[in-house]
Amino acid sequence: MFRSFATFNYRTWFIGAVVSNVGTWMQATAQDWVVLTELTDNDATAMGVTMALQFGPPLALVSVTGWVADRFDRRKILLVTQITLMMLALAVAALLLTGVMTLPLMFCFALAFGVTNAFDAPARQAFVSDMVAVEDASNAVALNSASFNMARLIGPAVAGLLIVAVGTGWVFVINAVTFLAMLIALAVMRTGELLPRVSSKGRNGLAEGFRYVWARSDLKVVFVMVFLLGAFGMNFPIFASTMALEFGRGADGYGVLSSVLAIGSLAGALLAARRDRARVRVLIVAAGVFGVASVVSAGMPSYWSYAVVLIFVGFSTVTMLTTANGYVQTTTDPALRGRVLALYMAVVMGSTPIGAPIAGWITDIAGPRTAIMVGGIAGLLAMAVGLTWIIASGRLRRHESSKFRLTLDETLPISVVRPDPVEFSDEVAAATTPIRLPKRR
Repeated sequence: MFRSFATFNYRTWFIGAVVSNVGTWMQATAQDWVVLTELTDNDATAMGVTMALQFGPPLALVSVTGWVADRFDRRKILLVTQITLMMLALAVAALLLTGVMTLPLMFCFALAFGVTNAFDAPARQAFVSDMVAVEDASNAVALNSASFNMARLIGPAVAGLLIVAVGTGWVFVINAVTFLAMLIALAVMRTGELLPRVSSKGRNGLAEGFRYVWARSDLKVVFVMVFLLGAFGMNFPIFASTMALEFGRGADGYGVLSSVLAIGSLAGALLAARRDRARVRVLIVAAGVFGVASVVSAGMPSYWSYAVVLIFVGFSTVTMLTTANGYVQTTTDPALRGRVLALYMAVVMGSTPIGAPIAGWITDIAGPRTAIMVGGIAGLLAMAVGLTWIIASGRLRRHESSKFRLTLDETLPISVVRPDPVEFSDEVAAATTPIRLPKRR
Protein backbone atom coordinates (compact mmCIF):
# COMPACT_ATOMS: atom_id res chain seq x y z
CA MET A 1 0.00 0.00 0.00
CA PHE A 2 2.84 2.42 0.84
CA ARG A 3 5.45 1.33 -1.73
CA SER A 4 5.87 4.89 -3.07
CA PHE A 5 7.32 5.91 0.32
CA ALA A 6 10.52 4.08 -0.66
CA THR A 7 11.36 7.14 -2.76
CA PHE A 8 12.93 10.04 -0.81
CA ASN A 9 11.35 12.74 -2.97
CA TYR A 10 7.88 11.28 -2.58
CA ARG A 11 8.24 10.91 1.19
CA THR A 12 9.31 14.55 1.42
CA TRP A 13 6.45 15.65 -0.82
CA PHE A 14 3.89 13.67 1.17
CA ILE A 15 4.86 15.23 4.51
CA GLY A 16 4.82 18.75 3.08
CA ALA A 17 1.51 18.10 1.35
CA VAL A 18 -0.22 16.87 4.53
CA VAL A 19 0.72 20.02 6.46
CA SER A 20 -0.12 22.36 3.59
CA ASN A 21 -3.42 20.62 2.85
CA VAL A 22 -4.53 20.94 6.48
CA GLY A 23 -4.18 24.71 6.09
CA THR A 24 -5.94 24.66 2.74
CA TRP A 25 -8.97 22.90 4.20
CA MET A 26 -8.99 25.28 7.17
CA GLN A 27 -9.04 28.23 4.77
CA ALA A 28 -11.75 26.68 2.57
CA THR A 29 -13.99 26.22 5.61
CA ALA A 30 -13.35 29.77 6.82
CA GLN A 31 -13.97 31.28 3.37
CA ASP A 32 -17.29 29.47 2.97
CA TRP A 33 -18.42 30.59 6.42
CA VAL A 34 -17.37 34.21 5.82
CA VAL A 35 -19.43 34.40 2.62
CA LEU A 36 -22.43 32.60 4.06
CA THR A 37 -22.71 34.29 7.47
CA GLU A 38 -20.47 37.38 7.67
CA LEU A 39 -20.74 38.97 4.23
CA THR A 40 -24.31 37.81 3.49
CA ASP A 41 -27.37 36.66 5.40
CA ASN A 42 -27.12 32.90 4.68
CA ASP A 43 -27.08 33.50 0.91
CA ALA A 44 -26.25 30.14 -0.71
CA THR A 45 -26.30 31.72 -4.18
CA ALA A 46 -23.45 34.08 -3.21
CA MET A 47 -21.56 31.07 -1.94
CA GLY A 48 -22.13 29.35 -5.28
CA VAL A 49 -20.82 32.42 -7.14
CA THR A 50 -17.70 32.40 -4.95
CA MET A 51 -17.09 28.74 -5.81
CA ALA A 52 -17.69 29.46 -9.50
CA LEU A 53 -15.09 32.24 -9.49
CA GLN A 54 -12.59 30.07 -7.66
CA PHE A 55 -13.03 26.96 -9.81
CA GLY A 56 -13.76 28.64 -13.15
CA PRO A 57 -10.19 29.59 -14.17
CA PRO A 58 -9.02 25.97 -14.65
CA LEU A 59 -11.64 25.68 -17.38
CA ALA A 60 -11.02 29.12 -18.91
CA LEU A 61 -7.21 28.78 -18.89
CA VAL A 62 -6.92 25.10 -19.76
CA SER A 63 -5.27 25.86 -23.12
CA VAL A 64 -2.39 27.56 -21.30
CA THR A 65 -2.01 25.68 -18.02
CA GLY A 66 -1.57 22.21 -19.55
CA TRP A 67 1.04 23.47 -21.99
CA VAL A 68 2.93 25.17 -19.14
CA ALA A 69 2.88 21.94 -17.09
CA ASP A 70 4.36 20.00 -20.04
CA ARG A 71 6.83 22.65 -21.20
CA PHE A 72 8.47 23.95 -17.99
CA ASP A 73 10.04 22.56 -14.82
CA ARG A 74 7.08 21.48 -12.70
CA ARG A 75 8.94 21.85 -9.42
CA LYS A 76 9.67 25.50 -10.20
CA ILE A 77 6.07 26.09 -11.30
CA LEU A 78 4.89 24.78 -7.93
CA LEU A 79 7.34 27.00 -6.05
CA VAL A 80 5.85 30.05 -7.78
CA THR A 81 2.21 29.02 -7.30
CA GLN A 82 2.66 28.08 -3.65
CA ILE A 83 4.30 31.42 -2.83
CA THR A 84 1.51 33.26 -4.66
CA LEU A 85 -1.19 31.37 -2.76
CA MET A 86 0.54 32.15 0.53
CA MET A 87 0.60 35.89 -0.28
CA LEU A 88 -3.08 35.85 -1.24
CA ALA A 89 -4.01 34.14 2.05
CA LEU A 90 -2.13 36.81 4.01
CA ALA A 91 -3.91 39.57 2.07
CA VAL A 92 -7.36 38.11 2.84
CA ALA A 93 -6.37 37.71 6.49
CA ALA A 94 -5.36 41.37 6.70
CA LEU A 95 -8.68 42.55 5.23
CA LEU A 96 -10.70 40.32 7.56
CA LEU A 97 -8.75 41.28 10.68
CA THR A 98 -9.11 45.00 9.90
CA GLY A 99 -12.84 44.62 9.18
CA VAL A 100 -12.75 46.02 5.64
CA MET A 101 -13.51 42.83 3.69
CA THR A 102 -16.58 43.05 1.45
CA LEU A 103 -18.37 40.53 -0.74
CA PRO A 104 -17.04 42.04 -4.02
CA LEU A 105 -13.50 41.93 -2.60
CA MET A 106 -13.96 38.29 -1.61
CA PHE A 107 -15.15 37.57 -5.14
CA CYS A 108 -11.93 39.12 -6.47
CA PHE A 109 -9.78 37.05 -4.15
CA ALA A 110 -11.70 33.88 -5.04
CA LEU A 111 -10.89 34.60 -8.69
CA ALA A 112 -7.21 35.20 -7.84
CA PHE A 113 -7.05 31.90 -5.94
CA GLY A 114 -8.68 30.22 -8.91
CA VAL A 115 -6.21 31.59 -11.47
CA THR A 116 -3.23 30.52 -9.35
CA ASN A 117 -4.67 27.06 -8.73
CA ALA A 118 -5.34 26.70 -12.47
CA PHE A 119 -1.57 26.61 -13.00
CA ASP A 120 -0.85 24.74 -9.77
CA ALA A 121 -3.24 21.78 -10.24
CA PRO A 122 -2.01 20.20 -13.52
CA ALA A 123 1.64 20.74 -12.55
CA ARG A 124 0.99 19.22 -9.12
CA GLN A 125 -0.86 16.21 -10.53
CA ALA A 126 1.74 15.51 -13.21
CA PHE A 127 4.64 16.08 -10.78
CA VAL A 128 3.51 13.06 -8.75
CA SER A 129 4.45 10.84 -11.71
CA ASP A 130 7.86 12.56 -11.93
CA MET A 131 8.82 11.41 -8.42
CA VAL A 132 8.17 7.65 -8.62
CA ALA A 133 8.74 4.77 -11.02
CA VAL A 134 6.09 4.14 -13.66
CA GLU A 135 4.83 1.00 -11.95
CA ASP A 136 4.24 2.98 -8.73
CA ALA A 137 2.42 5.91 -10.34
CA SER A 138 -1.09 4.67 -9.54
CA ASN A 139 -0.07 4.01 -5.92
CA ALA A 140 1.48 7.49 -5.64
CA VAL A 141 -1.69 9.12 -6.99
CA ALA A 142 -3.81 7.23 -4.45
CA LEU A 143 -1.50 8.13 -1.56
CA ASN A 144 -1.58 11.74 -2.73
CA SER A 145 -5.35 11.61 -2.45
CA ALA A 146 -5.00 10.03 1.00
CA SER A 147 -2.79 12.94 2.04
CA PHE A 148 -5.40 15.39 0.79
CA ASN A 149 -8.21 13.65 2.65
CA MET A 150 -6.16 13.07 5.79
CA ALA A 151 -5.84 16.85 5.93
CA ARG A 152 -9.55 17.15 5.17
CA LEU A 153 -10.24 15.06 8.26
CA ILE A 154 -8.39 17.56 10.46
CA GLY A 155 -8.65 20.96 8.77
CA PRO A 156 -12.39 21.72 8.75
CA ALA A 157 -12.96 20.62 12.36
CA VAL A 158 -10.01 22.71 13.59
CA ALA A 159 -11.19 25.65 11.47
CA GLY A 160 -14.67 25.45 12.93
CA LEU A 161 -13.30 25.64 16.48
CA LEU A 162 -10.90 28.49 15.59
CA ILE A 163 -13.65 30.51 13.90
CA VAL A 164 -15.66 30.37 17.11
CA ALA A 165 -12.61 31.04 19.31
CA VAL A 166 -10.58 33.70 17.44
CA GLY A 167 -12.40 34.55 14.19
CA THR A 168 -12.00 33.76 10.51
CA GLY A 169 -9.08 36.11 9.84
CA TRP A 170 -6.63 34.11 11.93
CA VAL A 171 -7.55 30.93 10.07
CA PHE A 172 -6.20 32.52 6.87
CA VAL A 173 -3.01 33.49 8.72
CA ILE A 174 -2.47 29.90 9.85
CA ASN A 175 -3.04 28.64 6.30
CA ALA A 176 -0.38 31.04 5.01
CA VAL A 177 2.11 29.59 7.52
CA THR A 178 1.38 25.99 6.45
CA PHE A 179 2.51 26.79 2.89
CA LEU A 180 6.06 26.87 4.28
CA ALA A 181 5.94 23.08 4.68
CA MET A 182 5.39 22.56 0.95
CA LEU A 183 7.96 25.20 0.00
CA ILE A 184 10.58 23.51 2.19
CA ALA A 185 9.70 20.09 0.72
CA LEU A 186 10.13 21.39 -2.85
CA ALA A 187 13.40 23.10 -1.93
CA VAL A 188 15.08 20.03 -0.38
CA MET A 189 14.09 17.54 -3.09
CA ARG A 190 16.85 15.64 -4.87
CA THR A 191 16.27 16.96 -8.36
CA GLY A 192 18.70 14.45 -9.85
CA GLU A 193 16.38 11.62 -8.78
CA LEU A 194 13.31 13.01 -10.55
CA LEU A 195 12.36 10.94 -13.59
CA PRO A 196 13.38 12.43 -16.94
CA ARG A 197 10.33 13.63 -18.84
CA VAL A 198 9.52 13.12 -22.49
CA SER A 199 8.90 16.70 -23.55
CA SER A 200 6.92 18.10 -26.44
CA LYS A 201 8.37 20.84 -28.62
CA GLY A 202 5.20 21.38 -30.61
CA ARG A 203 3.16 24.54 -30.56
CA ASN A 204 -0.27 23.02 -30.82
CA GLY A 205 -0.68 23.20 -27.05
CA LEU A 206 -4.05 21.97 -25.90
CA ALA A 207 -5.07 20.84 -29.40
CA GLU A 208 -2.83 17.76 -29.21
CA GLY A 209 -4.17 16.84 -25.79
CA PHE A 210 -7.76 17.37 -26.91
CA ARG A 211 -7.29 15.23 -30.06
CA TYR A 212 -5.69 12.53 -27.92
CA VAL A 213 -8.64 12.46 -25.50
CA TRP A 214 -11.19 12.63 -28.33
CA ALA A 215 -9.70 9.50 -29.91
CA ARG A 216 -9.93 7.59 -26.61
CA SER A 217 -13.52 6.54 -25.93
CA ASP A 218 -12.56 5.40 -22.44
CA LEU A 219 -11.19 8.83 -21.49
CA LYS A 220 -14.26 10.58 -22.90
CA VAL A 221 -16.49 8.41 -20.72
CA VAL A 222 -14.32 9.05 -17.64
CA PHE A 223 -14.46 12.81 -18.28
CA VAL A 224 -18.25 12.80 -18.71
CA MET A 225 -18.76 10.82 -15.49
CA VAL A 226 -16.46 13.11 -13.52
CA PHE A 227 -18.18 16.18 -14.97
CA LEU A 228 -21.62 15.02 -13.84
CA LEU A 229 -20.43 14.48 -10.27
CA GLY A 230 -18.32 17.63 -10.23
CA ALA A 231 -21.08 19.90 -11.51
CA PHE A 232 -24.08 18.65 -9.55
CA GLY A 233 -22.95 16.26 -6.83
CA MET A 234 -19.75 17.62 -5.33
CA ASN A 235 -20.95 20.99 -4.07
CA PHE A 236 -20.24 19.90 -0.50
CA PRO A 237 -19.51 23.36 0.94
CA ILE A 238 -23.02 24.47 -0.04
CA PHE A 239 -24.67 21.24 1.07
CA ALA A 240 -22.85 20.82 4.40
CA SER A 241 -23.02 24.47 5.50
CA THR A 242 -26.71 24.88 4.72
CA MET A 243 -27.59 21.53 6.28
CA ALA A 244 -25.66 22.55 9.41
CA LEU A 245 -27.78 25.70 9.60
CA GLU A 246 -30.95 23.67 9.00
CA PHE A 247 -30.07 21.47 11.96
CA GLY A 248 -29.41 24.57 14.11
CA ARG A 249 -25.60 24.23 14.14
CA GLY A 250 -22.92 26.90 13.73
CA ALA A 251 -19.41 27.01 12.24
CA ASP A 252 -18.23 24.18 14.49
CA GLY A 253 -21.11 21.99 13.28
CA TYR A 254 -20.19 22.73 9.66
CA GLY A 255 -16.55 21.87 10.39
CA VAL A 256 -17.52 18.55 11.95
CA LEU A 257 -19.62 17.61 8.90
CA SER A 258 -16.67 18.35 6.61
CA SER A 259 -14.39 16.20 8.76
CA VAL A 260 -16.92 13.35 8.88
CA LEU A 261 -17.07 13.48 5.09
CA ALA A 262 -13.28 13.14 5.13
CA ILE A 263 -13.44 9.88 7.14
CA GLY A 264 -15.01 8.15 4.17
CA SER A 265 -12.78 10.05 1.76
CA LEU A 266 -9.62 8.86 3.51
CA ALA A 267 -10.86 5.27 3.54
CA GLY A 268 -11.57 5.46 -0.18
CA ALA A 269 -8.11 6.85 -0.93
CA LEU A 270 -6.33 4.17 1.12
CA LEU A 271 -8.29 1.37 -0.55
CA ALA A 272 -7.41 2.86 -3.94
CA ALA A 273 -3.73 2.70 -2.95
CA ARG A 274 -4.07 -1.07 -2.47
CA ARG A 275 -5.24 -1.68 -6.04
CA ASP A 276 -2.61 -2.62 -8.59
CA ARG A 277 -4.12 -0.32 -11.21
CA ALA A 278 -7.10 1.93 -11.86
CA ARG A 279 -10.13 0.39 -13.54
CA VAL A 280 -13.20 1.90 -15.18
CA ARG A 281 -15.44 -0.62 -13.44
CA VAL A 282 -14.49 0.91 -10.07
CA LEU A 283 -15.59 4.35 -11.33
CA ILE A 284 -18.98 2.97 -12.31
CA VAL A 285 -19.60 1.27 -8.96
CA ALA A 286 -18.41 4.35 -7.04
CA ALA A 287 -20.73 6.62 -9.06
CA GLY A 288 -23.67 4.38 -8.21
CA VAL A 289 -22.81 4.30 -4.50
CA PHE A 290 -22.46 8.08 -4.53
CA GLY A 291 -25.88 8.50 -6.10
CA VAL A 292 -27.61 6.19 -3.62
CA ALA A 293 -25.80 7.63 -0.58
CA SER A 294 -26.60 11.21 -1.62
CA VAL A 295 -30.30 10.46 -2.09
CA VAL A 296 -30.42 8.74 1.30
CA SER A 297 -28.57 11.61 3.02
CA ALA A 298 -31.14 14.08 1.69
CA GLY A 299 -33.82 12.36 3.75
CA MET A 300 -31.95 12.08 7.05
CA PRO A 301 -33.98 13.53 9.95
CA SER A 302 -31.17 14.53 12.33
CA TYR A 303 -27.72 16.08 12.30
CA TRP A 304 -25.89 12.90 13.32
CA SER A 305 -27.82 10.57 11.01
CA TYR A 306 -26.93 12.93 8.14
CA ALA A 307 -23.30 12.89 9.30
CA VAL A 308 -23.16 9.07 9.27
CA VAL A 309 -24.40 8.86 5.68
CA LEU A 310 -21.80 11.48 4.67
CA ILE A 311 -19.12 8.85 5.37
CA PHE A 312 -20.42 6.81 2.43
CA VAL A 313 -20.72 9.93 0.28
CA GLY A 314 -17.09 10.79 0.98
CA PHE A 315 -15.92 7.22 0.40
CA SER A 316 -17.58 6.94 -3.01
CA THR A 317 -16.52 10.42 -4.11
CA VAL A 318 -12.83 9.91 -3.45
CA THR A 319 -12.88 6.35 -4.78
CA MET A 320 -14.18 7.70 -8.07
CA LEU A 321 -11.90 10.74 -8.30
CA THR A 322 -8.75 8.85 -7.25
CA THR A 323 -9.47 6.04 -9.69
CA ALA A 324 -10.19 8.51 -12.50
CA ASN A 325 -7.00 10.46 -11.79
CA GLY A 326 -4.91 7.29 -11.65
CA TYR A 327 -6.47 5.95 -14.85
CA VAL A 328 -5.78 9.17 -16.74
CA GLN A 329 -2.18 9.37 -15.50
CA THR A 330 -1.21 5.74 -16.09
CA THR A 331 -2.80 5.31 -19.53
CA THR A 332 -1.82 8.63 -21.10
CA ASP A 333 1.17 9.26 -23.36
CA PRO A 334 3.87 10.79 -21.09
CA ALA A 335 4.55 13.63 -23.55
CA LEU A 336 0.92 14.72 -23.35
CA ARG A 337 0.28 13.96 -19.67
CA GLY A 338 0.34 17.60 -18.54
CA ARG A 339 -2.17 18.70 -21.18
CA VAL A 340 -4.47 15.73 -20.64
CA LEU A 341 -4.34 16.30 -16.88
CA ALA A 342 -5.10 19.98 -17.46
CA LEU A 343 -8.20 18.90 -19.38
CA TYR A 344 -9.08 16.50 -16.57
CA MET A 345 -8.64 19.18 -13.90
CA ALA A 346 -10.67 21.58 -16.04
CA VAL A 347 -13.49 19.04 -15.99
CA VAL A 348 -13.18 18.38 -12.23
CA MET A 349 -12.75 21.99 -11.12
CA GLY A 350 -14.30 23.74 -14.10
CA SER A 351 -17.60 21.92 -13.66
CA THR A 352 -18.09 23.81 -10.39
CA PRO A 353 -18.82 27.19 -12.06
CA ILE A 354 -21.69 25.46 -13.83
CA GLY A 355 -23.05 23.43 -10.94
CA ALA A 356 -22.33 25.55 -7.84
CA PRO A 357 -24.55 28.53 -8.76
CA ILE A 358 -27.31 26.11 -9.76
CA ALA A 359 -26.93 24.21 -6.47
CA GLY A 360 -26.97 27.50 -4.55
CA TRP A 361 -30.08 28.67 -6.39
CA ILE A 362 -31.90 25.36 -5.78
CA THR A 363 -30.92 25.56 -2.11
CA ASP A 364 -32.32 29.08 -1.79
CA ILE A 365 -35.54 28.19 -3.62
CA ALA A 366 -36.30 24.63 -2.50
CA GLY A 367 -33.89 23.93 0.35
CA PRO A 368 -30.61 22.00 0.65
CA ARG A 369 -32.28 18.58 0.64
CA THR A 370 -33.59 19.11 -2.89
CA ALA A 371 -30.15 20.28 -4.08
CA ILE A 372 -28.53 17.17 -2.57
CA MET A 373 -31.16 15.00 -4.26
CA VAL A 374 -30.25 16.52 -7.64
CA GLY A 375 -26.60 15.67 -6.98
CA GLY A 376 -27.53 12.08 -6.19
CA ILE A 377 -29.45 11.76 -9.46
CA ALA A 378 -26.35 13.06 -11.29
CA GLY A 379 -24.32 10.24 -9.69
CA LEU A 380 -26.80 7.62 -10.89
CA LEU A 381 -26.71 9.16 -14.37
CA ALA A 382 -22.89 8.95 -14.35
CA MET A 383 -23.15 5.25 -13.49
CA ALA A 384 -25.56 4.78 -16.42
CA VAL A 385 -23.10 6.49 -18.79
CA GLY A 386 -20.31 4.14 -17.73
CA LEU A 387 -22.46 1.03 -18.01
CA THR A 388 -23.67 2.06 -21.47
CA TRP A 389 -20.07 2.46 -22.69
CA ILE A 390 -19.01 -0.93 -21.29
CA ILE A 391 -21.91 -2.70 -23.00
CA ALA A 392 -21.59 -0.79 -26.29
CA SER A 393 -17.82 -1.35 -26.48
CA GLY A 394 -18.20 -5.11 -26.19
CA ARG A 395 -16.30 -5.38 -22.92
CA LEU A 396 -19.22 -6.98 -21.09
CA ARG A 397 -20.03 -10.39 -22.51
CA ARG A 398 -21.06 -13.91 -21.56
CA HIS A 399 -18.43 -15.95 -19.74
CA GLU A 400 -16.81 -18.73 -21.78
CA SER A 401 -17.65 -21.47 -19.27
CA SER A 402 -21.18 -20.47 -18.25
CA LYS A 403 -24.11 -19.03 -20.20
CA PHE A 404 -25.51 -17.41 -17.04
CA ARG A 405 -22.27 -15.65 -16.03
CA LEU A 406 -20.97 -12.36 -17.37
CA THR A 407 -17.34 -11.26 -17.64
CA LEU A 408 -15.86 -7.78 -18.05
CA ASP A 409 -12.72 -7.32 -20.15
CA GLU A 410 -11.05 -3.94 -19.71
CA THR A 411 -7.93 -4.97 -21.64
CA LEU A 412 -9.27 -4.53 -25.18
CA PRO A 413 -6.86 -2.31 -27.16
CA ILE A 414 -7.67 1.40 -27.34
CA SER A 415 -6.40 3.41 -30.30
CA VAL A 416 -4.83 6.77 -29.61
CA VAL A 417 -3.72 9.77 -31.68
CA ARG A 418 -0.17 9.70 -32.96
CA PRO A 419 1.61 13.06 -32.60
CA ASP A 420 2.85 14.89 -35.68
CA PRO A 421 6.37 13.45 -36.33
CA VAL A 422 7.56 16.91 -37.34
CA GLU A 423 6.80 18.30 -33.91
CA PHE A 424 7.50 15.30 -31.68
CA SER A 425 10.52 13.09 -31.18
CA ASP A 426 10.67 9.45 -32.22
CA GLU A 427 10.47 8.52 -28.54
CA VAL A 428 7.11 10.23 -28.20
CA ALA A 429 5.75 8.64 -31.37
CA ALA A 430 6.78 5.21 -30.05
CA ALA A 431 5.01 5.95 -26.78
CA THR A 432 1.65 6.45 -28.51
CA THR A 433 1.07 2.91 -29.78
CA PRO A 434 -2.30 1.38 -28.91
CA ILE A 435 -2.59 0.56 -25.21
CA ARG A 436 -2.80 -3.13 -24.36
CA LEU A 437 -2.71 -3.87 -20.65
CA PRO A 438 -2.04 -7.34 -19.19
CA LYS A 439 -5.19 -9.40 -19.27
CA ARG A 440 -7.01 -9.46 -15.90
CA ARG A 441 -10.48 -10.70 -15.07
